[in-house]
Amino acid sequence: MISIINDAPENVAAFNATGEITKEDFENLVIPHVKTKVEEFGELNYLLNLDTDLGNFTAGAWLQDAFLGIKNITKWNRAAIVTDKEGVQNFTDIFSVVMPGEFKSFPKENLYNALYWCQNGNEVEE
Repeated sequence: MISIINDAPENVAAFNATGEITKEDFENLVIPHVKTKVEEFGELNYLLNLDTDLGNFTAGAWLQDAFLGIKNITKWNRAAIVTDKEGVQNFTDIFSVVMPGEFKSFPKENLYNALYWCQNGNEVEE
């Protein structure tokens, strides 16, 4: 299931993924929310907090399909993937080469830093 992270910065479309993730989650929640943000801000700052096992993604290539679907309807600016799964971090790094905008992976303990980076392009100094 995908849910909106309600306390994210106003210019960030932020989502939490838990349990099983389906194409319908993406079509019914993510795309409409992303469209609203792009219409309001003219660009997309996107965060996906993966709080689920990769085995819970239906159709195996869900992440790739999701990003490609969003690519066709938006203007990417920054996108953060928050996960401790190394495979997803590697995918994000590879994906950043072929997509417009900036893509970055963050470990789960850095969710706040990822939200801050999505909002303004800077990381919190520690």
